[in-house]
Amino acid sequence: MEHNASNRWFVLAVLFAARVTMAFQFQAVAVLSPVYMTVFGVELSDIGFLIGLYLAPGLLFALPGGGIGRRFGDRRVIAFGMILMLAGAGVMLTAHSWEGQVAGRLLAGVGGVLLNVLMSKVVADHFTGREIATAMGIFVNSWPVGIAAALLILPALANSGGLATALSAVALATACGLALFVIGSRDSPAEAADAGASQRLLGAPLAATIIAGAIWGLYNGALAMVFGFGPAMLVERGWSLAAASSATSVTLWLVAISVPLGGYLADRLGHRDMVMLAGFVVFGLLLLAAPATGSVYLVFILLGVSAGLPAGPIMALPAAVLSARTRAVGMGLFFTLFYAGVVLAPVVAGYLADRTGTAGAAFYLGAALLVACVVALFAFRTLQTPAGRLETR
Repeated sequence: MEHNASNRWFVLAVLFAARVTMAFQFQAVAVLSPVYMTVFGVELSDIGFLIGLYLAPGLLFALPGGGIGRRFGDRRVIAFGMILMLAGAGVMLTAHSWEGQVAGRLLAGVGGVLLNVLMSKVVADHFTGREIATAMGIFVNSWPVGIAAALLILPALANSGGLATALSAVALATACGLALFVIGSRDSPAEAADAGASQRLLGAPLAATIIAGAIWGLYNGALAMVFGFGPAMLVERGWSLAAASSATSVTLWLVAISVPLGGYLADRLGHRDMVMLAGFVVFGLLLLAAPATGSVYLVFILLGVSAGLPAGPIMALPAAVLSARTRAVGMGLFFTLFYAGVVLAPVVAGYLADRTGTAGAAFYLGAALLVACVVALFAFRTLQTPAGRLETR
């Protein structure tokens, strides 16, 4: 046990680096969309479908993914998920048809679901009761880091060597992530201790896990409003596409800083709910202000500073109500609701934007989602067990 404690930060570093490759792979289609449209003769709607296809398997595979990890072992299933990601990258690299791109993307997405669910569970295994909000904030930050890396690297590769060169880099990054994980990962301390124990999740812990997953899904849905509809909103106001994308990217870079900062503050201050609520409120007010303000850069900077603060504490919520024996199933349920949020929120936002004639409607929807997060957090605390309350302070 002491060995695991002394190495938990090394394990987190390995998981962080491996998950960066998942974000890198996810962002590849969006970054390379102009090249895809030229090579395959597709339209923006097809690109949107291909982007969303990576996350869509989470609606089906996140819940059983936790149980699969418990049955075969977290490390084996995570490695298998990364093999699926690598296989999907290989299919996309070698396929010369649009159908091949769809098949490869779907295969990689299934692998990404397994990685997402079980890596989060492994972090909770190693950090429950000690710096978990900090650890989760660092872990979650692998996503914007991977996206930023894709934005920096892939366009240059595509410009110099075409789509095949860029997709080769995606496959190589995934292979490196797999190798790093296989070499550097460790067994979770909870796996051996609870092998064969009951994994039934019932009653208040079940309800609290559902609410925690809803909070994570609603929160990420609100974030998606900024990155998905921010450029369109600014273009409506007369900005060039390049300037609008640049302003929105400021938020992304600052979120990469505020996510681990929020986790650190939550653990340091000992008041995770305070950090979450402050983040929800400020984030929501800025979403309401963004469509009308003339100080766009200031608002987008403040969005980046505030929007990432709740992420680490939210990811720490399941550990407060799940025991080691129910954590695998619980995290599968948690991520099922996350995937529902990130898949459905942009669809609803797009509908509202069409009906109102402005992309700013998506920002108002994001603020409403954050209000729902506040309500759900209070509901979560009323369901939490006394033992769980002690863990969160």
